[in-house]
Amino acid sequence: MNNNTPTSLLKLNQVHRANIEKKLAHRLESARAKGNQDLIKLLETERQLLQWQTHTLN
Repeated sequence: MNNNTPTSLLKLNQVHRANIEKKLAHRLESARAKGNQDLIKLLETERQLLQWQTHTLN
């Protein structure tokens, strides 16, 4: 059975994005704990791009 309805795909996308955001938050927390400023800057940029994509696509 094919479960690729628009609703199921939207839900899948939401869960996928939430997982990415959760992993990114954890990576940022680890970088801050280690004081890795270069990595913090990269991850903050990644977070901003993710937010931009979310607002652009919605």
